[in-house]
Amino acid sequence: MSIASFAELALSPRLQQTLSELGYAAPTPIQARAIPTILAGRDLMAGAQTGTGKTAAFVLPLLEQLQQQPQEGSPRPIRALILVPTRELAVQVFDSVARYGQGTSLTSTQVYGGVSIAAQVEALQQGVDILIATPGRLLDHLRQGALSLGSLSHLVFDEADRMLDMGFMDEIKALLKQIPADRQTLLFSATCDDNLYALSRVLLRDPELIEVAPRNTTAAEVEQRVYTVDGERKVALVEHLIKVKEWAPVLIFSRTRQGADKLAQQLGKAGINALAFHGDLSQGAREKVLLAFRAGTLQALVATDVAARGLDILDLNYVINLEFPFVAEDYVHRIGRTGRAGNKGLAITLFSPEDAPLLEKVEAVLDTRLPQQWFPGFEPDLTRFEPEPRRNSKAAQKQRARKQALSGNQSGKGKR
Repeated sequence: MSIASFAELALSPRLQQTLSELGYAAPTPIQARAIPTILAGRDLMAGAQTGTGKTAAFVLPLLEQLQQQPQEGSPRPIRALILVPTRELAVQVFDSVARYGQGTSLTSTQVYGGVSIAAQVEALQQGVDILIATPGRLLDHLRQGALSLGSLSHLVFDEADRMLDMGFMDEIKALLKQIPADRQTLLFSATCDDNLYALSRVLLRDPELIEVAPRNTTAAEVEQRVYTVDGERKVALVEHLIKVKEWAPVLIFSRTRQGADKLAQQLGKAGINALAFHGDLSQGAREKVLLAFRAGTLQALVATDVAARGLDILDLNYVINLEFPFVAEDYVHRIGRTGRAGNKGLAITLFSPEDAPLLEKVEAVLDTRLPQQWFPGFEPDLTRFEPEPRRNSKAAQKQRARKQALSGNQSGKGKR
């Protein structure tokens, strides 16, 4: 049964009014399916593309359940914990909790690394209903005795696959030892793999499984292009797209922090207002850069995959991958920074022959071929390809297919 409006969901009049004031009319597919399940008290494993409203899908029913179970005493114990992999996602989720929870008596705070721990301790001592945290900093507070999770009734893992990619499994295991076994656990992610399913078997009890789109698919509103270009001409093509084609503001992904710094400097020398964004920056510097990008004063933000999740900018129309990511699933999250909330978006990736193994990994994750094309004026030098292998070898077959693709003889995407 389809749900046409939030009024059909079992949310309080206060939350309904807030949603109306925010201009929310109909729930997205992930919201329509997840909210009733969570309100029913079930554990949940949910997969949904980025930009589909999955934050509201767990925040709204959490607020509803906590409102119905008012907490006596002071300070208030933490009853809901939302774990996220990055500082940026912590800020985004915290803002969503504050926005949806306005008008209620529920309180929330956030803790993450890179900033003073003293201010966070002070906020925690006041007592909060909902805590948004990164695993490492949360463990720091637990070790210092700044908080207790003994009263926790709701545990949410947002972007759980990224936590595994970032090596947080040991921290997760340590946290689980301090959390009541009798709880509701929700696991949300935009991509799913075997490691994530293994984690779900540890965390969840008789969970509902919701996938609102085929696993690891990209948002339908994002057009994807792969431009084949010689490696040393990638920066020139980026400059052309920004200065001549007026692709701005644009989010550009680099695989490394050094690469992001270098590209931002190169764009600056070309007269393009660009800044780098990565984990080596202090939290204050990162917030300042994002504020400038959101305000439209930057033409380009050059980022590592730290910005692939938790960066929510509705008017971002362009994403450029300077190269494919090392972790294929990050491609889905990178291009998901555009085409959000039903808007159109364009994501391009610059491909040179040495990127072929990473392209194959991304195509395997998507189960879709990404046809390659040339950008006029930046055509690749095909003589740089390796010498022709023996005619009937597997290498020869792969090379002929690649050259055929590079020659523009493609009819569109197809299943691998």
